[in-house]
Order: sequence, then C-alpha cells, then structure tokens
Amino acid sequence: MGRFAAAGVATLCGALGACLYLAPLGGTPGSLILVYLSQLPLFIGGLWGGVTVAALAGLTALLMLLVASNIMVVIMFAALDVVPVILLVRQALLARTGADGAIEWYPPGLLTAWLTGLGLTAIMVTLLLFGRPDDIQAAVQEILAPALDRLFDEGTPGRNELAGLLAMIMPGIIAASWMVMTLTNGSLAQGLLTRFGVGWRPSPALAAVELPTWFLVLLLLAATATGLGGMMRFVGVNVIIVLAVPFCLAGLAVLHTIARRFSRPRAARRGLRPDRSVRLAAVGVYLPGVARHFARASAAYSLASVYWRKE
Repeated sequence: MGRFAAAGVATLCGALGACLYLAPLGGTPGSLILVYLSQLPLFIGGLWGGVTVAALAGLTALLMLLVASNIMVVIMFAALDVVPVILLVRQALLARTGADGAIEWYPPGLLTAWLTGLGLTAIMVTLLLFGRPDDIQAAVQEILAPALDRLFDEGTPGRNELAGLLAMIMPGIIAASWMVMTLTNGSLAQGLLTRFGVGWRPSPALAAVELPTWFLVLLLLAATATGLGGMMRFVGVNVIIVLAVPFCLAGLAVLHTIARRFSRPRAARRGLRPDRSVRLAAVGVYLPGVARHFARASAAYSLASVYWRKE
C-alpha cells in the first residue's frame, strides 16, 4: 500500500469511526449499538495497512470528535478505542521467521493476554480515580438508582442488597463487556480483510489459543482475595469477572479441538465462534478453559520435577 493510499484509508477509517461514535447524538432509536462498532474501522485500517494507518485513523477520528463535541469525549474515545486498537494491532502484526523458515505470527494467546491486561488496567484506573471501593459503589448505586426505582419499590426486601451487589460487580462487568466488543470488532475486521484477500496476517485459529501461566496464578490470587474483605474483595471479584473472557476463549479452544473429531467438524464449530461465547459460558465454557490451563501448568510442573530429580 502506497503512502497516498495509506493516508486515504486512514482518513476514511477514522472518519467512519468518529461518525459511529457520534451516532447517538442524532437521537435515532437503536443508534447506541453503533458506538460499540466504532473500533471496527480502526481495526480494519490497522490490520490492512499497519500500525501507522491505525494511528492516523485514530488521529483523524480524534480531530473530528474535538470539532463536533468536547474534550471529555475525545479523551474517552482515545482511552477506550484508539490506544487499545493501536496496541493490539501492533502486537497482532508482529512476526518472526521460524527454524524451518516459515513465518510465525504473534500467537493469539498472547494477544488475549494483552486484551486482558487492558481490562485489568481499567479496573486499576477506576480505583485510582475514586480512591476506595465504597466511593465506587456509592457512585454506581447513584447511577443505578433510577433503574432500580422503576423495577422495585423503595421498601422491597432485598433491594438494597441487590443494589450493593450490582455496584460491586459493575466495574468488572463493564470491563469484560468492553473486552468482548473489542474482541468482536477485531475478529470482524480480520474476517472481512481475509475474505477480500487484503489482510496483513492470516486469521489465527481459535483452537490455538493458549493462555500464559500467570493467568491461573492471577485467578487463584483473585479467588483468595475475595475472602479477605474490603478493597481486596472488591478487586478480587472484579478480576475474576474480567478473567472470564480469556478463560472462555480458552474453553472455546478446547471445544474446537473436540469438534474436529466429529464427522462434520465444520457444522459442530459453527456454534463455537467467539461472538457466541456469552451463551456458551452458561453451559461450561469457562470451566474447560480453566481445566486446560491447570492441566498445562501441572504438566510443566511435572516435567520440571523430573528434570530436577535427574540432576
């Protein structure tokens, strides 16, 4: 792709991303869903033309938003859309030459780790901004109060407990939902580019998703923190919610591997796409991911034990 073509693609993708982000201002019913797709043009530009195109597309979108809205909208778009897309595109396009001379692309498991790191960073930033979990829960309860008032009377038993529970888990739910939408936008962009034969890298296989070992350690630490109370409990609960996304992907990888053994593997895998992971989580996608990760960690520990005994 030449310089002028790259600039044109970046400008078009950035303008489209800004328009999608501003769509709810028109007041059209259902336009809010377009906000969730505002990353898609940025991913298309980056996975087609490279990191520079993704950065130029993000800059174009930010300039348009600055003219059409205010600085807070620009900051939110930069933090939630531009910076994550540039980072993930950069990592996704990393490659090296293997010992056999074949190109080895950045593995999907490590891409998932970067996405998870962004979700965990969002929770840490929330703590830094609000200071204490009590302050976060008070702010969330204030936001949820109108919705709860429409559903329950003020004296309804359990209303305050429900409000407290929602306030505690809401940061993790928001972070996890953002991760799912980022994953969906990236997958859609890669799929479209692959369909038209202009993708920079081949689409990674879902069955190849292998999470780093520290995911299991982090899950165990988060589970332990939930029993300590206070801030540790708040952090532990929300970290577990965020980790549901990568472990569901790992679980889908297990199910994809199993589906390959069927007589019609393509039909079996049709229901195992990442965009259906929320429905599949209810029937045990999370647990196969954790089990696979635990099995890999146990195997590594066993090999290390055998090695040291020989020494």
